[in-house]
Amino acid sequence: MTTGVSRRIPRWVKLAYTVFVAILVPWYWVTYTPWNFLYFCDIALLVTGVAIWIESPLLVSMQAVAITLPQMLWVVDLLCRLVAGVHVTGVTNYMFEGSLPLFLRGLSLFHGWLPFVLLWLLSRLGYDRRALPLQALAAVIVLLISYLLAPAPPPPPSHPNWAVNINYVYGFDDKHPQTWMAPRRWLLLMMAFNVLALYVPTHLVLGRVFGAPTPPRSSGADRRGG
Repeated sequence: MTTGVSRRIPRWVKLAYTVFVAILVPWYWVTYTPWNFLYFCDIALLVTGVAIWIESPLLVSMQAVAITLPQMLWVVDLLCRLVAGVHVTGVTNYMFEGSLPLFLRGLSLFHGWLPFVLLWLLSRLGYDRRALPLQALAAVIVLLISYLLAPAPPPPPSHPNWAVNINYVYGFDDKHPQTWMAPRRWLLLMMAFNVLALYVPTHLVLGRVFGAPTPPRSSGADRRGG
């Protein structure tokens, strides 16, 4: 008789992940505006939701290249704040803002667990080395959109939580653009930084740690004509 392909990602993982995304999206949409979903971390959350259902090593690999290093820094910053009371980078300052609902801040913990989920997925699916050039191209496109179309800092006083300065294309301060260099030079710097400082080292490590993707195993015997 005909047989299906054995799943490498359990169905309960797919369902739980999907439910989480379905809860988070409307909360983020209302609080931060849809522009927030242009952040690389939020793109990774959404794309991974698709990747786990179709079990795509390429999509998982691209998101792992994109966010593993930045989100590990997020984890370090949060832990330092909780343990020692200090921030290393300040990227988790918003997690301690009382003006944001506790439930919303709880949803934002995905920044901490998503990189580990991606690494687990790579252990199941393998690492696709095409991820580096494709993610580099995707990053350039996203950064261009963030710069040309998304809101510049500061956020409007009536809506201080609205997303601005997406992916830091105007500097590291959401209250005003950077003044160190011409805006377009800063944009080029951010493109180079993401690809050379974040993506390339991550690609080299992931390529050594995880094997290449392999086809899913078939179970049982195929029906044959005759």
